[in-house]
Amino acid sequence: MLNPITPVQLKELLNDNPLYVFALESEAANEFETEDTLFVGVGKLNAMYHLMKRIQEQKPSVIVNLGSAGSLEHNRGEVVCCTGFVQRDMDVTPLGFGKYETPFARHEPTLFNGINAKGFPRGVCGTGDSFVINHNTTDYNVIDMEAYAISWLALHEQIPFLCLKYISDGADGAAAEDWQETIKHAAKTLKAAISSLL
Repeated sequence: MLNPITPVQLKELLNDNPLYVFALESEAANEFETEDTLFVGVGKLNAMYHLMKRIQEQKPSVIVNLGSAGSLEHNRGEVVCCTGFVQRDMDVTPLGFGKYETPFARHEPTLFNGINAKGFPRGVCGTGDSFVINHNTTDYNVIDMEAYAISWLALHEQIPFLCLKYISDGADGAAAEDWQETIKHAAKTLKAAISSLL
């Protein structure tokens, strides 16, 4: 469910007790040293485990998932606000379930959750436990490895959620090489994105 939050309300949440969630420290560099940050590691299981532990210790005013992602649609260096999430490696179609559908789940295959931050292009993020180098679907236009799990947990814990992804590569044959180079610029760009909301 999308959070109907105004820019003023978002600013209040970000000034209250926000938790900035990254997969890797390299995505934050030194730009978020004064903020409450959580580095969950790579993949859905790591994201779920470490975020759940932190929420049990102290419930944040808003969970802000920041990090790098691939995309064929959005330009490298762009920051995209994701409000739709697909678990792209969920496939139970042999049992008659739809593509990406989690069996017996209460939500559709695309989980819509998050704050629509003004001034950023919108994205649907396909999350899975693989690094994509051959993106070939229009079902989602941003690719990462943690956001679905973070969004799912925020929804179930009833915590406002904001997801901003820095596009580091094209999720194509050059993705691995591109990611290693462009990730160096992610932290400053993401910090500037957050500052623009304050």
